[in-house]
Amino acid sequence: MTTDQLATAARSLRDAAASGQYLPPLRETYPTLDAKSAYEIQRINTEHRVASGRRIVGRKIGLTARAVQTQLGVNQPDFGVLFDDMGYGDGEPVPLLALQQPKIEAEVAFVLGRDLDMPSPSQVDVMRAIDHALPALEIVGSRIANWSIKFVDTVADNASSSAYVLGSTPRRLSDFDLRLCGMVMTRRGEPVSVGAGAACLGNPINAVVWLARTMAALGEPLRAGDLVLSGALGPMVPVLPGDVFETRIHGLGGIKAVFEAASNTKEQA
Repeated sequence: MTTDQLATAARSLRDAAASGQYLPPLRETYPTLDAKSAYEIQRINTEHRVASGRRIVGRKIGLTARAVQTQLGVNQPDFGVLFDDMGYGDGEPVPLLALQQPKIEAEVAFVLGRDLDMPSPSQVDVMRAIDHALPALEIVGSRIANWSIKFVDTVADNASSSAYVLGSTPRRLSDFDLRLCGMVMTRRGEPVSVGAGAACLGNPINAVVWLARTMAALGEPLRAGDLVLSGALGPMVPVLPGDVFETRIHGLGGIKAVFEAASNTKEQA
């Protein structure tokens, strides 16, 4: 893709987020779009958001389920950028106007206490660097109409990120079993998603190791204080106005996401 095409694609994603007039798949509009160009579009919009006053607070990992990787024709996850204005507290109302075609999924979040700036971080490096874990709910969204996405579409669209809700029960890694921690998400008391740590690349630590190595290779290593959303523990669920989701992750605690009743439904492109 040319420089002008990359800039135009990035701007179209920003415009879609602002207007709710969602886009046809980028892979159809730009047939030469590949993974490298998709991450470049993501970088352009990251720089735009930072220039507009937003602050990077961490990264999110997507496509950690093997079934989803197979569906999108890839053999590795992807990543996106977390900004300060994307975060909400446990039980804090989340405005639907800030979201685009939202869906929700339960995850384990990690907060780093050390930099991971070595050339190829190992599992031990990552575990030593993690200060604590938290229950989290990621609210994914898409600026692509009807979620008609493939790998390049979601990468360009900041890994289909929108917002996240963080719990308030920090735990050390030694306090619970990351691989076997069971998760149940309910909507107003009715179970809508179940899973466990093993659904995230076999163990959420594996996902963080992948991210740490990827970011180190890009010259943008993870740093102390960074928040990492490690990937879904179970199926994602569409969000409707007024929804209330509660999730418990065994050994890690509970978390609630409350969505405002006002709808942001807009005609799609």
